[in-house]
Amino acid sequence: MAAAVGTVSTTTTTKDNVPSLNKNHLEKENKNNNNVVDQCEEQHSEIEEDDENKSCETKKQLDLGPQVSLKENLEKDKDDESLRKWKEQLLGNVDVSAVGESKDPEVKILKLSITSPDRDEDIILPIPFTHDPKKALFVLKEGSKFRMKFTFTVSNNIVSGLKYTNTVWKAGVRVDSRNRMCGTFSPQKEPYIYELEEETTPVSIFARGSYAARTKFVDDDRRCYLDVSYYFEIRKTWGGK
Repeated sequence: MAAAVGTVSTTTTTKDNVPSLNKNHLEKENKNNNNVVDQCEEQHSEIEEDDENKSCETKKQLDLGPQVSLKENLEKDKDDESLRKWKEQLLGNVDVSAVGESKDPEVKILKLSITSPDRDEDIILPIPFTHDPKKALFVLKEGSKFRMKFTFTVSNNIVSGLKYTNTVWKAGVRVDSRNRMCGTFSPQKEPYIYELEEETTPVSIFARGSYAARTKFVDDDRRCYLDVSYYFEIRKTWGGK
């Protein structure tokens, strides 16, 4: 989302986030609008390669030895009081009812939304996303403050190093790319709600228009829990042109 769902990372000024465009560039942009999907796909491999080359932003917070199910870890040596307390301290508040037999955690992204002090209601993004180059998934008003928020559940096992990545293109040119380490989360029935930092959309005739974006959620073991591509727009008003 502009970097909001990673959204147009517009925490800086338009000059920093949107490339300078002349008349020829604008004409080229109109011709390329129908080809943005292909251009985005060509750059997906580039993003993944960048991720491979980056050092880990955080170390796993838990080291439980050989990978086994969390349920097995909790039940193992349960008669040893000192060991039980040590595990509770290490694992934190784990909801046993949300623990399964699987060694792998299960993360479900339930809802992505955009909040803004300029709006009475949040913008709720449907899951699964629609991927229609002729239709924007949502509209952001230029010069507005907004914040990306997502709701998710964790079950079966602890998810370590859950990371949010978002990349945005305009007319085939990458204008924003960001990675945000969210943290490590233990299984629980109640969903987690995580908010990103507040951003501000740019104000410029060049900033208005259609953007293509790709949002992913992955963990330290490179398990991918959500990978979506979509379009959004920046306009003069929230709902109008």
